[in-house]
Amino acid sequence: MTAKNKRQQTKRIKRDVHGILLLDKPTGITSNKALQDIKYSLQAKKAGHTGSLDPLATGLLPLCFGEATKISQYLLESDKTYEVTAKLGVKTDSADSDGNVIEEQPVPPLTKEQIQRVIESFLGEGEQIPPMYSALKVDGKRLYKLARKGEVIERKPRKVTIGPIELLSFSQKHFSLRVTVSKGTYIRSLIEDIATKLQTIAHVTVLRRIGVSPFMQPTMISLEDFKALSQDEQEKLLLPIDEALVNWKKVQLSAEHSQDLRHGKLVRTTETAADSMVLAVDENGVVLALAELDAFGVLKSKRLFVFSANSN
Repeated sequence: MTAKNKRQQTKRIKRDVHGILLLDKPTGITSNKALQDIKYSLQAKKAGHTGSLDPLATGLLPLCFGEATKISQYLLESDKTYEVTAKLGVKTDSADSDGNVIEEQPVPPLTKEQIQRVIESFLGEGEQIPPMYSALKVDGKRLYKLARKGEVIERKPRKVTIGPIELLSFSQKHFSLRVTVSKGTYIRSLIEDIATKLQTIAHVTVLRRIGVSPFMQPTMISLEDFKALSQDEQEKLLLPIDEALVNWKKVQLSAEHSQDLRHGKLVRTTETAADSMVLAVDENGVVLALAELDAFGVLKSKRLFVFSANSN
């Protein structure tokens, strides 16, 4: 085997890497592109992200590796906080500045109080129609693919929860918000809906995600800085799985009960919580499984974590 072939073979080796990376996604690339870049850099066998950011958007993109991918859905379903800037009087086909301008309107005179009243009217539970430029599927087709062909189809409204929401700045042409929203909320649609109530149109010019519960004031690392590190340094940045589940009840098991749970057996505990999902940890406090605890204290594993040593 030639030296070149040996190098190529080495590059193809995938490693068992486990944990969560809090990436500061740059603008101009998709979330999947950022994920694949990090996965390649780590040479990780398995990876996934926890909810896409638009190519325009920057900010927090939690990436899960190895066994941490088993909890990605819980981050996907969590509340998220954004800072967004919108331009009034201009509408684009994608509802952000990456799209083509399709309409312009004069902006009526606005006061801070008017904008404040309008944005506060969106607080709480409501419904939102997803934008055509989204990854949602209708009849098996991605909406953004239809939108690129100029097609517009009916979308069903979705229930969302908005709040808290804060007006950061405003002028006659722009305003900026900080807003926390439930899963499935599109900030681009929220901006268009706010503009409608202000009797004008708008689109997003800057969008940054600053929190994904429970990581609401996180320390993030940029893609560029991460790739500049050695693999050992990169791995040290990966957070343990339980840091994403800090709000979950923990049930610590004995060595014997830990072994039983690993083998799919039911485990009786002294816990008295009603039916709920808990985080089972072993005798050393190491995460063992996502488990269901019934009203009688019986624990049943739903997602078992199986860690293997990292290989170089």
